[in-house]
Amino acid sequence: MGVAAWFLISLFQPFGGSGSGEVTVTIPQGSSVSDIGDVLAKDKVVSSSFFFELRARLAGDSGDLKPGVYKLKKGMSYAGALDALKQGVAPNVVRVVIPEGKSRREIAGLARGLKGSYLAATVRSPYLNPRRYGARHARNLEGFLFPASYQLKKGASARALVKEQLQTFRQNFSKVSLSYAKKKNLTAYDVLIIASMVEREAAVPRDRPLIASVIYNRLHDQMPLGIDSTLRYALNDWTHPLRVSQLASPSRYNTRNHDGLPPGPIGNPGLASIEAAAHPPKTQYLFFVVKPCGNGAHVFSSTNAQFLRDQAHYNSARAKNGGRSPETCK
Repeated sequence: MGVAAWFLISLFQPFGGSGSGEVTVTIPQGSSVSDIGDVLAKDKVVSSSFFFELRARLAGDSGDLKPGVYKLKKGMSYAGALDALKQGVAPNVVRVVIPEGKSRREIAGLARGLKGSYLAATVRSPYLNPRRYGARHARNLEGFLFPASYQLKKGASARALVKEQLQTFRQNFSKVSLSYAKKKNLTAYDVLIIASMVEREAAVPRDRPLIASVIYNRLHDQMPLGIDSTLRYALNDWTHPLRVSQLASPSRYNTRNHDGLPPGPIGNPGLASIEAAAHPPKTQYLFFVVKPCGNGAHVFSSTNAQFLRDQAHYNSARAKNGGRSPETCK
């Protein structure tokens, strides 16, 4: 076959099919045709970003491709992918975006456009049994409601969203090795609990495994975890300063006053936090505090003396910032 013939066949795909399987693809607002080609090729919707862009430009379609969340197939022809992106996301589709770490109660506020009660739908479901993950006393599906962008038919029920979340959780959790955690006598549910704390505490990706290592080390040394986000979960208050009376709460979610893990996850972690919780690095760290001007990063320490110095540095920076958090500086 000559080079010219190969090029034309690659571009126009006379034998191209409609694709197979299903993949969710997000085309951000303002994406160029080149950006769109890169996204489609990365998700294996089309075989070549270059030929997709060239086909779009030759057809005069490069300015007609619409942003949105699409359900596409892998191995589509360029013509088929272009037709789908020209039509845009169907108006009878509801998109629910669930950020990593959010609790059931928070997600319920994001799912208000769906039929039925999200909180009721997440008490139990035929699509996942928490006991199989070591959650013998789980009161609901907290921790298993995988955070992602979901696309549902308009008028869909909260139970339909929960079904997709649980299926997505199973798909992602199956990728995680639990061998290290099991050696530490931790169940899959314990890993989810740790991951939910990591998700709430870590503001930058590189801190996730280090925060997980602190939790492992404190559990090993039988020290209270001292993670205030667990108490905030019990109080359902993620924004206001904790009062002294609240810090003395007898709740099992108060990890200042109770050893070990809280009774359950405090939110629904993403894959990165689950992986960090399943196999954190071996460190000597026992403490962490927000790093001034660190844009969300933490500083870690292995001794109480160093922690107190780090804490004093943070408090000084906070005072200079008028009592506001000094994590972000100009």
